[in-house]
Amino acid sequence: MNNTELTKFDSYLSSDGPAALVIREHLIPVEGADGVCFPSTFADIGYNIDYENPRDKTGRNIALIDSVGSQANRIEPMFAESSYKELVPQIIIKAGEKSINLLDAGHRAGDAIARCSELQSELQNAFKEILKGNSLPLAKIAPTSLVFGAWDSRDTQAKLPRLIASTVRAYNVRKLTRSATYLAPVDYVNEGVLSADDAAKADGSSKNPLSSTGFVNALANETHGGIIAEGGIRRDAVLAISALKLLKADKDTEKLQRYILGLALVAFTKLPLGYYRQGTILVLNPDQPREFSQVGLDGDRKSCTITHGDALAFAQAAAKAFEIGENRNVNFDKDSAKKKIAEAKKKKGKE
Repeated sequence: MNNTELTKFDSYLSSDGPAALVIREHLIPVEGADGVCFPSTFADIGYNIDYENPRDKTGRNIALIDSVGSQANRIEPMFAESSYKELVPQIIIKAGEKSINLLDAGHRAGDAIARCSELQSELQNAFKEILKGNSLPLAKIAPTSLVFGAWDSRDTQAKLPRLIASTVRAYNVRKLTRSATYLAPVDYVNEGVLSADDAAKADGSSKNPLSSTGFVNALANETHGGIIAEGGIRRDAVLAISALKLLKADKDTEKLQRYILGLALVAFTKLPLGYYRQGTILVLNPDQPREFSQVGLDGDRKSCTITHGDALAFAQAAAKAFEIGENRNVNFDKDSAKKKIAEAKKKKGKE
């Protein structure tokens, strides 16, 4: 093994190493800077838009395009791709006819599908070791949980911070609406499918059984129509080196930290996906250069030149030295899931 490759980022892990790496990317819709894009929508509130004057919703505003959690769930599955899958153990959980890679589980090692699988006892022990300050067992099973964060909220309460936090926001947005009309191709009253009374009572709402089955005309007036980001769209990402340096192992802490740093750098330096959701494809703005900085503990900020190729070569060397956990195929334990649900209901009844 090339020892130079393995040690080239050791300065990051030293006590006087940087606090963080920071990326700032200016994005635009593929249609152009004045194109329409669609933010995330949330129950009860729709778009998450914060206003300078929240009471009357006026003044400057910021719209959330993609949250920290959503960004993590978009980035983490990259480690199942052919170029990266040798860097982490591939854990496949079979539930009925469906097979789920642990990398696709939203709560990672703390997800219900993992906690109710054949990995249950191993993961519980690994989280207990986290509470003791030993991250090695979890790194052998689910190392990306150390990169993107996890919380064993239903059992040990062990919590791992996100080393990578990425968020996409739009500034000074103009909110749009859209309307749509559906006209049934056949008059189902004349066809004897519906009575005139039933048709008259149909209100076009998706909750109306006649509308949900598509047998009556339906109207959608002034629904969410996206936004135009007059102040631009920006992705801000932070790799918390200072938090990574807190990871310890009961042995070979140096190998562990190098390995997790390698995974984090690979994820951090890869260009973000362009497709976010229907109507939202975002790319780098060629008129505003990408900013990649290394920020010291004293606040000193300097340009960082790590390429994705640099990060991948280091991660491969670090993974080999660490000796990653084995690939595994495990089964979802339906009885364990039912037991946990029953326990939760019983606990709720006592509250």
